[in-house]
Amino acid sequence: MRRRSGAPPSPLPQRRGVDAVRVRLPAAGPWATVGEHLVERLSGAGPGVVEAMLAAGRIVGADGRAVAAGAPYEPGLFVWFHRELPDEVPVPFPLEVVHRDEHLVVVDKPHFLATTPRGAHVAETALARLRRELGLPELTAAHRLDRLTAGLVLFTVRPEERGAYQTLFRDRRVRKEYEAVAPHDPALDAPRTVRSRIVKERGVLTAREVPGEPNAVTRVRAVEHRADGLARYRLVPATGQTHQLRVHMNALGVPILGDPLYPVVTGPAPAGDFRRPLQLLARSLEFTDPVTGTEHRFRSGRDLAAWSSPAGWNGQ
Repeated sequence: MRRRSGAPPSPLPQRRGVDAVRVRLPAAGPWATVGEHLVERLSGAGPGVVEAMLAAGRIVGADGRAVAAGAPYEPGLFVWFHRELPDEVPVPFPLEVVHRDEHLVVVDKPHFLATTPRGAHVAETALARLRRELGLPELTAAHRLDRLTAGLVLFTVRPEERGAYQTLFRDRRVRKEYEAVAPHDPALDAPRTVRSRIVKERGVLTAREVPGEPNAVTRVRAVEHRADGLARYRLVPATGQTHQLRVHMNALGVPILGDPLYPVVTGPAPAGDFRRPLQLLARSLEFTDPVTGTEHRFRSGRDLAAWSSPAGWNGQ
């Protein structure tokens, strides 16, 4: 979680590279005790779960001491606890570090590995794995890639510098290039720019294009094609809407190979099924370092299997 202004540091160490959850009690409310508020607020954990955590002393205050369920309600109080980590099938592909210095870690992320903890993917994420493997407990992500997308991701070493690197992405001062494998369409051989308005509603798996002022812009070019009907595309996004490249390629009639959402939602693959990954790769990142002024250009060393070894990819 992001550290809010004035929040004390967590009194609990990380577990498997995952931070403790922090909760701040509201400034006002009807609760007489800390326990009453937490039971109501964390009701999604299931019946009796929060009560058991309180009884076992697993919810602590800033001093690291257990918070009693019957402690009087205190507006603004911070408490911490570790959630139960879900059972996760390890993603059996390495994280390749392509650059590391005192400010940055840039990695070449494999398909199927989430960037940061979320939902069912917590310890088996790039962030948690890097914290464990590199011994950098304060490492944070400056941006994210979809779990199914492979390629370059930038992490910051020092928490106080994270904002400067995040601002690069927010202000579109990072040049990003992607590669994708999709059906060949001769009409797309010439470069073209796709502009549309994309919305992604909470709880809905797919994003969609709607009428209105464009908020998503992608430059698309077919780099080469083969007799088997496939092409390798270069995609240069000028914006960063959720699923933007996948939506735009689908709208052009050339959906990216291996996409479980576009054009048809096929549902999640079973846990441990790492066959036929989405053929989308974050190939390069270029930017001026906001801390050191260094000009950076990083390039992924990964290949898209449907292009480099199509027989193997189709037979997986």
